[in-house]
This record gives sequence, structure tokens and C-alpha cells, in this order.
Amino acid sequence: MYELTIKTHFDAAHSLTGYPGECARLHGHSFKIDVMVAGQALNDIGLLYDFKDLKDKVNGILAKFDHAHMNEVAPFDRISPTAENLANYLWHEVQGSGLPGGLHATRVNVWESDTACISYYE
Repeated sequence: MYELTIKTHFDAAHSLTGYPGECARLHGHSFKIDVMVAGQALNDIGLLYDFKDLKDKVNGILAKFDHAHMNEVAPFDRISPTAENLANYLWHEVQGSGLPGGLHATRVNVWESDTACISYYE
């Protein structure tokens, strides 16, 4: 089994719906994102998947959140834009994005700071 990881980032503001503390107020993060996909077969030139292609795919999914107020952007206009919900959303978007045959999303990490990360996987 091979597992490929890309790292990317975006900047956004959010407020956590129903949170009993200061994170209920509008604040921002420089979110760091790790996305992992895995598979067993390499292509004709010995690659699992092109790093650039996966990074472009992930950045395309995240583009609507970059420099935005996440609470105003679907699906976070309906659910709280927690790191947990973002990791879940991104995993499902990558998994459903038409990865090449035999590849599947394995994990998404969302870092709100250098010391706070949540992972989502199935």
C-alpha cells in the first residue's frame, strides 16, 4: 500500500456556534491542511498520483473558504465551522471528487494552530 500526503493552507474567519467561550466570537486562523490518499497500484511512470494534481484538487475545494467568513459559506452556514466539521467535509469532498481508480482518501488533518490538530478518517 502506498500513501501520498499533500499539505496546503488557507486563511479564514469563523465563530463557533454554541461554544461556551471566546471562540464563539468572530476570530481567524491560518488553517493548515494535510490530505492523505492511498492505493496499491502505481501508474505507468511509477506514481501513485501526482502530488500537484491532488494539491490542485484540494485547493479547489478549499478556495471558497479562503479569506472568507466561514459561517457564511455552505455547508458552514448550516453547521458550526469547527475544525472537526471541516476535516469531515474535506475528507468527503476529496473522496467524492473522482480520484483515479483504486485510490481512496485515508485521512484529513486540520491544524488551527501549530499545536492544535484534528484528524478525520473512515
